Amino acid sequence: MRIRFDGRSALFALLWFAVLITLATAGANLGWLRGFGGDVLAVIWLYCLLRAAIDAPAHWLAAAALGCGLIIEFGQYLAAIFHWQIGNRALRIVLGATPDWLDVLAYGIGFALILAARLALRARLHARELEP
Repeated sequence: MRIRFDGRSALFALLWFAVLITLATAGANLGWLRGFGGDVLAVIWLYCLLRAAIDAPAHWLAAAALGCGLIIEFGQYLAAIFHWQIGNRALRIVLGATPDWLDVLAYGIGFALILAARLALRARLHARELEP
């Protein structure tokens, strides 16, 4: 594992970040897409961000992105149990305020989509190598 800069992954991270910001600010009337879809995309965004900066196997980076989501969700759970409040509104939007098992499911779906996309890309590249 090495530190590096991958411009393509950084561009994808920037694009996904723009989508996440749009969902968080203008997506109030989108219902489940804003919350659940945003959590799926958050894992994908974090994966792209990690991939832009760290040279490591895709499944490790995907697992790290999933782990970050799970840690945040666990923090929300602890905050609910101990009645802790996040004072900063922007931080409360980014980290969330209420633990929910559907968030964990969304993170898992984001993780699975990353792995599926990587497998599809690998299969496509392998098929190209086999072409005459």
